[in-house]
Amino acid sequence: MSDARIEAAWKRFQERLDSARPHEVAQELRDLFVPDNVVEELLRRHELETTRIASLKEPLGLGRPDALPWYTGPRAGDKNWPAFEARVRRSLGPDVTTKLDEASTRVVAMLDHPATPTFRSRGLVVGHVQSGKTSNFTAVACKAADRGYRMFIVLSGIHNSLRRQTQTRLIRDVVSLNPPLWHQITSPERDFVPPPNAQSFLASKDQRLLLVVKKNAIVLRKLRDWLEQAQEQLGNCPTLIIDDEADQATLATRKINPLIRDVITRLPKVCYVGYTATPFANLLTDPRDHEDFYPRDFILSLQRGETYQGPETLFGRHPVDGEDPEEVPGGLDMIRTIPAVELDDLRPKKATAAAQFGPAITDSLRRATLWFWIATAVRQLRGQRNEHSSMLIHAHSDTRVHDSYRAPLQDLRREVTEGLADGQPALLGELRRLWADESERVDNTRFGVARPSFEEIVQELGEVVDSTKIVMDHYRSNDRLDYDSGPVNVIAVGGNTLSRGLTLEGLVVSFFVRSSNVYDTLLQMGRWFGYRPGYEDLPRVFMPDEIRRWFVHLATVEEEMRKEIDRYLTEHKSPLELAVRIRCHPKMRVTAPSKAGAAVRSAAAYGGQLIESHYFPCAPEQDVQDWHNTNAKAVRGLLDAAYTEGRADLGVKSGRALWRDVPLSSVMDFLNGYAFHPKSVEASRSLMRQYIERRSQSGALVSWNVGVVGNAVQDEAHTVSLPGNISVGLVTRTRTKGSAEDDVADIKTLTGSRDEALDLKIPAGEAQMNRSRLQELRVQQQPERGLVLLYPINAKSQVPIRTKDGVTAEVEGRAPLNAPGEVVWGAAIVFPRPSQVGSDLAVEYDYLAADLREVFPSASEDEDEDVSVLEQDLDNDAEDGR
Repeated sequence: MSDARIEAAWKRFQERLDSARPHEVAQELRDLFVPDNVVEELLRRHELETTRIASLKEPLGLGRPDALPWYTGPRAGDKNWPAFEARVRRSLGPDVTTKLDEASTRVVAMLDHPATPTFRSRGLVVGHVQSGKTSNFTAVACKAADRGYRMFIVLSGIHNSLRRQTQTRLIRDVVSLNPPLWHQITSPERDFVPPPNAQSFLASKDQRLLLVVKKNAIVLRKLRDWLEQAQEQLGNCPTLIIDDEADQATLATRKINPLIRDVITRLPKVCYVGYTATPFANLLTDPRDHEDFYPRDFILSLQRGETYQGPETLFGRHPVDGEDPEEVPGGLDMIRTIPAVELDDLRPKKATAAAQFGPAITDSLRRATLWFWIATAVRQLRGQRNEHSSMLIHAHSDTRVHDSYRAPLQDLRREVTEGLADGQPALLGELRRLWADESERVDNTRFGVARPSFEEIVQELGEVVDSTKIVMDHYRSNDRLDYDSGPVNVIAVGGNTLSRGLTLEGLVVSFFVRSSNVYDTLLQMGRWFGYRPGYEDLPRVFMPDEIRRWFVHLATVEEEMRKEIDRYLTEHKSPLELAVRIRCHPKMRVTAPSKAGAAVRSAAAYGGQLIESHYFPCAPEQDVQDWHNTNAKAVRGLLDAAYTEGRADLGVKSGRALWRDVPLSSVMDFLNGYAFHPKSVEASRSLMRQYIERRSQSGALVSWNVGVVGNAVQDEAHTVSLPGNISVGLVTRTRTKGSAEDDVADIKTLTGSRDEALDLKIPAGEAQMNRSRLQELRVQQQPERGLVLLYPINAKSQVPIRTKDGVTAEVEGRAPLNAPGEVVWGAAIVFPRPSQVGSDLAVEYDYLAADLREVFPSASEDEDEDVSVLEQDLDNDAEDGR
């Protein structure tokens, strides 16, 4: 057969694939007496195309091993995806469009073929906060509609604002591009209201149905009952349910969870796909319950773009297994501290005081607001006059507190407007100093953007300030965020409605004093994550120090979780084998207890862990010097015991020393005397002692090795003497730039990637080492012996100078240590993983469920994500489902 006839047959084969599965189409062709060699060639092409999609490196994905490969990607004649693709290409460029195309194709390939007689599958797409999940599921809906899916139900959060925003975007990006192909059953103004004669809607094969609904009990009951009326027609209506914010309300809720299940059971051909950036609860759902929402059929992990500003970009994080500490992000210098003394002026001390509360424009709130206006003026000078610019103030969950901010902010706007008009020297001087300070702290040249002069900025400021809207965005407010009526400069004050899914367009400044002790809730409140094209240097986040440290922990947890997911995906585990480990925190919960069930343990074992000091007090007060002196005394005591009771191993080698067989009693004395800073919550003295005592009762950890990790002596002035008349050079450990002004320095990491190998024999030829490999070697060589590593740190450590790509500069994101005295002693404890499986002894985290009030006395009402809206009918919900 000629190539032309093969191509014609291939086109026909593809067209038939929309309504029949590959093997069925092949049999149809054979029944029409198409030669077997032609049919085999068409099947071969089909297999090549599906294999190409399955082999795409991004996003990583994992599906059912027995799934039918069917999707071969977009093709000529499609209507929905080409139209949306053209829009994305115009607005975001070809590179972003290509990545979106590949990622959405991977998702569609995981769905069931729409011609499958019956199916009810469940999948999960893991994205990042404010990183384009909506674009991905819009593309997925377009491609699925082109291939035969007919009904699209988007579950869009629990608030009207998010549902309205999602509906508006889908109208813009899908419906309006192909109006004859779509019928909207919902609209921006109205949630689901059952149209009459459900059978006629569902019987038509020419139109796709779009429903964007809140996770609201009344709405979902109406949807369930409407679908019940058309059971005969639903058999020919392949349905895609997209659950935006799939970890919110869908899981473990008394009303919403059963109702979403009810909707699914009414649909004989349905694929449920959850989208979330915080999948902690989803991954902890019981997979044995076939009706619940564990992603048993597929999981995909979307990649973030290179310019995405996520938790680790803004806050930095600690190293995870296998990483070189020098390569771990330290965080951009964009986080500003709200002093603890201001908190009582920014939020009520307790929930009962909300009605009478009135906020003050504190120094930090004033600075944040002035910077918002400066940054907006800079954006205009960079050609972004037609772009939205937003500031977020998130102080509390109570709507009365939101409303109390209106008058003070209006007064500040009036003061600055009049001051600029009058050219008041004090105000202009304040603004000039703010611009000089902030523009120096983040290098604009790194992002390739211009840095205007202050004089240029002042010319823009008057119009920027005067045009700024102050909006109280909460479910009782009539004055809501509106980004659809032209460019807007807006200060948005809110709580729950701004903490989930809703995009604040052009977000530049976030002022955040609301708190939560739940991983997923706190991450979702981080509306400041995302893409900031053309103003990457301008975002600033104001928050208390404690919350900032929690975000550092969360950045580490998130990176570790994603690596864990990616590891399973690259090992081709099935979703039912995906048991992702999520690091715990004594003062935080992974997710709400109702979602976690028994999956989150309130216990931990130290086996295989590295505990290290990375917080050091640096204030000049005498008690800080005493703290360091006490630690130095504990270190000296351990070194003396190691010298007299242990066995020296090769003396000093390259600035390092090691003693073996140091008795447990000496190590326990050291733990009693050495203080890890309270911010190092994993380094609890009582828990470590309890753990060691338990294991020592079975003969483990009764003998220890003690090492000193220093440098070769190069400068006698920067050395420390050890027992045995030997010396080592001091090591350099600088603090993160974000903690440069703090009384407590955060050095992020103390140990180097190979330090744990100090007492091990490394096999010849193994140049690359990570913690997993070192743990294996320790189990083989010293399974019952612990290791203490001591680090003499130069108290005045300066930021190292590095040369990269021919440019010599200080290491980015670091600042001098500036600790009191000359030497700061850091300590790391390496706990071996027991050689006998199951022999590790868990130590209860007796403060794991500590109430957040112990940290933020005024935040008790914010301890968990507020889903009270789920159990009530707001506004006119009971009447019309809005």
